[in-house]
Amino acid sequence: MIQVEKYHGTGNDFVIVDADADVPDRRAFARRICDRETGIDHPASPRVGADGVLFLALEAGSRFTPPRAVMTLVQPDGSVAAMCGNGARCAAEWAARRLRDRPEGFDGEVMIDTQSGTRRATVGETVTIEMGQPTFAPDEVPVEAAEPVIEREVAGLTITAVNTGVPHAVALVEDVDAIDLATVAPPVRHADVFPRGANVTLAARDGDGYRQRTFERGVEGETDSCGTGAVAVGAVAHRLGHVETGETVHVSPPGGTLDVTVTERGSTLCGPVAHEFSAEVAAGPLPADD
Repeated sequence: MIQVEKYHGTGNDFVIVDADADVPDRRAFARRICDRETGIDHPASPRVGADGVLFLALEAGSRFTPPRAVMTLVQPDGSVAAMCGNGARCAAEWAARRLRDRPEGFDGEVMIDTQSGTRRATVGETVTIEMGQPTFAPDEVPVEAAEPVIEREVAGLTITAVNTGVPHAVALVEDVDAIDLATVAPPVRHADVFPRGANVTLAARDGDGYRQRTFERGVEGETDSCGTGAVAVGAVAHRLGHVETGETVHVSPPGGTLDVTVTERGSTLCGPVAHEFSAEVAAGPLPADD
């Protein structure tokens, strides 16, 4: 048995495991724990399962200023994601809770090491994380195209391709609820233009912000929130001239509201994080995992 914790950022929920825990097969563990019908369950959480498992290693002390947490995200299908905005925000809150108990205290900043780079997070009433510079460059998204894919029809949906840590196909639409995302997203997610696949994000203008829905690769379904998707919405809106450089945009997935800012130096993602529960679970794979 190992100790785990459940966090969520605007409904994007993750099981967090200390990286030192003895988990023989992380991929099998994630598939089992994240299953929305048979996965981890607790009275304090509104949902069974999770959108992913975060394996975190906290590195603090004189060698690390600010302290840092090394993050590996294993998704419900067993794949490893290079980056997750809400996952990184949950990782920062997890680290902050441990750092506050140390004699030297905690000044509110922690670095999150991801496979997409190291991101600075600031933890207070909300958690803000630097998300890096969104890119539309074909070889960096990546897309099979000579030029950036901007407002191009792919599998029946007009999308713009951007990488905000992971690739996104963003479609600006009139009404996100009028589209059957479960039907329209998979052909785009697997389209030939995306050699590594893509998340599919819908966005519709709503007052001074955007409503968002995202179909996530690795989850292979819609999530209540997607941080890289929210940043993708802000980046595409900026690229198309709908928001100004440095303007903070409210992006609202089903699980809440996130604040996205795109500047000449990069982007930031800000929003709430909540701790749901702590529990013990079996670490080893079950026969059903085979």
